[in-house]
Amino acid sequence: MINFSAISQDSLLGKFLRGILKLIPKNAVLPILQGKLKGKKWIIGSGVFGYWLGTYELEKQKLFGKIVKKGDVVYDVGAHVGFYTLLAAELVGPNGKVFAFEPLPRNIFYLKKHIKINKCNNVEIIEAAVSDKEGETNFLESESTTSRLDQKGSLKVKTVSLDNLWREGKVLPPDLIKIDVEGAELEVLKGAKDLIETKKPTIFLSVHTKDIRKKCHQFLMMNGYNLDGSTEDDLLIAKK
Repeated sequence: MINFSAISQDSLLGKFLRGILKLIPKNAVLPILQGKLKGKKWIIGSGVFGYWLGTYELEKQKLFGKIVKKGDVVYDVGAHVGFYTLLAAELVGPNGKVFAFEPLPRNIFYLKKHIKINKCNNVEIIEAAVSDKEGETNFLESESTTSRLDQKGSLKVKTVSLDNLWREGKVLPPDLIKIDVEGAELEVLKGAKDLIETKKPTIFLSVHTKDIRKKCHQFLMMNGYNLDGSTEDDLLIAKK
């Protein structure tokens, strides 16, 4: 697999390739070029070119692919426009299930499109931010990949906790929870404490500061988890 995403945008080759890619219409729907999602349909203008090239977060993709099994239930918390949602849907197969959580309207639009055009019947989208309590909070819109819960934000979004959704029977218990929420990682974990204690899902967690990494690590260790298999500084993989 060629990792186009690793080519520096400041290099001559990087500048040339990105110049060519910019000529592709943003509303174009093209097949993903490589990886486990090779051939799946993707809307070019929905996000970075690494999604369509199949090389987005390549090492994390590989780790994710080794962990998720056929028939699993996966929560994609912070689904963005659906790359990991599609990947999870492919990995779990028709007998598995993916619950994709996303609060930002722009991202939800593309997430729904990608699920529809790829006929992913094993995915359910929940239009909300995941936190430690239910209600409503402010959301700061920036670039679509870095938007986050923030009291400075002007957008109001619904918040849910994974424990409450599970208790109410709105979601199946997970085998794996993937979390990428730009700073609200600990709140997501606290809102899933009962699930974590009783169902013991694998946690695939992107962390965005050293302080958050430390706090999440402590939380998971206190709940009987061990770190497993990742050398990525911004990734925690925890299993019981």
